[in-house]
Amino acid sequence: MSSNVVNMRDHKQPAADKEAIDRLQAMTADDMQLVNETILKRMDSPVALIPELAGHLISSGGKRLRPMLTLASAKLVGYEGKRHIGLAAAVEFIHTATLLHDDVVDESNMRRGKKTANLIWGNQPTVLVGDFLFSRSFELMVESDSLRVLKILANAAAVITEGEVLQLTTANDLTTSEEKYLEVITAKTAVLFAAACEVVGVVSEQGAEVESGLEAYGRYLGIAFQLVDDALDYSAKQATLGKEIGDDFREGKVTLPTILAYRRGSEEEQKFWKSTMERRKQAEGDLEKAIDLLSQHGTLNDTIERARHYGNMAKDSLAIFRDSPAKKALIDIVDFCVMRAY
Repeated sequence: MSSNVVNMRDHKQPAADKEAIDRLQAMTADDMQLVNETILKRMDSPVALIPELAGHLISSGGKRLRPMLTLASAKLVGYEGKRHIGLAAAVEFIHTATLLHDDVVDESNMRRGKKTANLIWGNQPTVLVGDFLFSRSFELMVESDSLRVLKILANAAAVITEGEVLQLTTANDLTTSEEKYLEVITAKTAVLFAAACEVVGVVSEQGAEVESGLEAYGRYLGIAFQLVDDALDYSAKQATLGKEIGDDFREGKVTLPTILAYRRGSEEEQKFWKSTMERRKQAEGDLEKAIDLLSQHGTLNDTIERARHYGNMAKDSLAIFRDSPAKKALIDIVDFCVMRAY
């Protein structure tokens, strides 16, 4: 499995270093403290299982990237109000709710190096607590006193679900086009990134150009982020992120690395992919063979190159904003997201 990791390192790494996330966290620390207080307050319930189960995931060490994007966007545009705090919490609730639901759908056992909520408490409580968090997010949206904010975030929540359903229809289908794959990851991942940034443009009342620039930045960053995630699933680097290598392969989840490998493979290789991914007939050693094929055909590198392309588009979307520490931090976080592959 080491060969694919070596290949992924062949490309020149971006200039930004891995401290970019630390700098973004430091820049948003005061506001994030208020966001965390809001999250804890809104998670409270007389039904003890709700805060217990939700807290299991929320406190499990995630970087809170999406709400940080909301907070950093506020600094970027010089917003001095407080509505971005509740909106950042709403974004995190939407994200957490989708993770709870995803783990049930995917029958996952581990997330961020910990047992998943569905493994500990079962599927029914996990789904219902996810629903509870969705409801809390809508309360926070309403409190923003903006119908446009409500529309943006409510639409994002709906589109995420559509993306997950669309992914189910493409699961195990090796003939899925790259365009359809991009449609899936835009819906299930990039739309929330986009909404997390765009709502700041709305509450800051700085006009359509600012709103559009923030939305584009978030959307392109989200696509790049998911592309890297899908490449990492076949990389030894995955273990350092608290995730198990090859989950997508075991679940028969068709992502860009396997779409490209299937297209480029010989008839014998295509038979292997059909047997293991479409019919889910997997034996010991099949994951290692899959990783070798991905490496041979350069599909992990090509997936990362596509991520780099969308990352550059995200940076370009910030051109309308004046230079500032917030702008630099948002640019650097793009490189950080791509560098996770190394």
